Amino acid sequence: MKALALLLSSLATTSHGFTAPAHRNHGYRATSGITTLRSIPNAFDTFTSGLASIARLPRGVTVSSDGISLTGPAAPYLPKIQQLFDVENSRDCRLVRERITELDLLVERVIPAAENSRALEKNPITVPTMVAEVDGMQRTFTGVDEILRFLDDKFSTVKQDESKRAKFEISDEEKDDTMKVALEKLVQLTTYLPGLLRSGRGTRVCSAASTRFDVPRPAQPLVLYSYEGNQFCRLVREVLTELDLVYELRSAGKMSPRRNELAEITGGSTQCPYLIDPNTGVKMAESKDIITYLYKTYGMWTPPNELLQSVSGIVTPLLAPLYRVIAPLQAGSYRENEFEYRGEIAEAKATVYDEISANPVVICKFFTFDCCIDLFLEVSLIPLSTSRHEDTYEYSPFCSEATALLENCGIEFKEISLGLEWIPGLIKEPAKRAALLEITGQSSLPHIFVGGTSIGGLFSGSPGLVPALEQGTLTKLVDDAKKTI
Repeated sequence: MKALALLLSSLATTSHGFTAPAHRNHGYRATSGITTLRSIPNAFDTFTSGLASIARLPRGVTVSSDGISLTGPAAPYLPKIQQLFDVENSRDCRLVRERITELDLLVERVIPAAENSRALEKNPITVPTMVAEVDGMQRTFTGVDEILRFLDDKFSTVKQDESKRAKFEISDEEKDDTMKVALEKLVQLTTYLPGLLRSGRGTRVCSAASTRFDVPRPAQPLVLYSYEGNQFCRLVREVLTELDLVYELRSAGKMSPRRNELAEITGGSTQCPYLIDPNTGVKMAESKDIITYLYKTYGMWTPPNELLQSVSGIVTPLLAPLYRVIAPLQAGSYRENEFEYRGEIAEAKATVYDEISANPVVICKFFTFDCCIDLFLEVSLIPLSTSRHEDTYEYSPFCSEATALLENCGIEFKEISLGLEWIPGLIKEPAKRAALLEITGQSSLPHIFVGGTSIGGLFSGSPGLVPALEQGTLTKLVDDAKKTI
């Protein structure tokens, strides 16, 4: 269902200044623009990225023998590609990047140009746009056709008409050949398949790097060894677009002499992607490690898994009524002695009120998953020397995502486990769960309190933990709570 939703959503699809990285904070400045939740790619992302690469084989994989070497005698006379305004999951940009791989080119600045990016904040830019130094003059090439003509003219020994034929363009005389026309249509279709397969990724700046925040930015552009047809390189480039990070692209496709350069840096490996961050001295391979590093260093937080958000949106409304029935039963509402039950609930409510009012911010995280998840999380968002308090279930992916998010934001917390799952008999403190139902109107967890007031769950509520971060309101809520408690 998630895959189908992603496929359908895709159908709707600046010299750049740098500032030195700053200490991460949650400063907020109001600007317009929609942001999106984007998480660290998972196995599904790897699979669909692989299919996207297969759909475009053999394009964007191997250096063409027709290219003019950047290390040969003609190198000093070749143009320098200074800037490429790019959106990773754009069909036209993909065609340009494929040719860059095949011609083994170096792009000094790949500038993400999603519609909510910093590059487009002041001036509209057609994507793709390439800026190059040609014969000592700076020239700008706009649109895929103009850029490809420029690249073939300056960096390839193949004549333009032959180059077009290599792209399966068919002359008017050949149009009567049904098989050739069908082949042309099929090839054209493959140019769109990667965008469909990777729908929703690499198209917009994510909420963790929104222009609404004072997000850390690299003083110098990152360096990425990559080639277009590699599924893992694609995952990294998508996140570079989503985090709005400018980078130098060093093409290192198969048969590229640049792989020898990479082997010298790594001590023998030519594995792509490979990231160099001159701002921190970090050098690393492995797409997942690179992406984790990028979020940690240049994002406001590492977003929770977006698939969990979709699951939560479907499952939570279905299970909420069930939880409202189960919570009192687990606490013993079926007992004949109703006064005993009410006494236990009153005591549990008093405990909950004490817990959520003891610190400026207390978060009881709300979560449901696979009919076996409840979570009560109490978090103190005060300096690191202060104690933490958290109630949670141990086998909840939402719990681990929420914990990781809080830790990434520098939020301290303690865990108080209510049990393993929501199944009757496994709850340690069923009265507390029933008390939470009476206090907040929901027993499904986690549930978040700031200054003693509920803001909802991980993804939803009033407004919820993730929405509060995305909207930049969490810090103000925390600061206000510190003043009153």
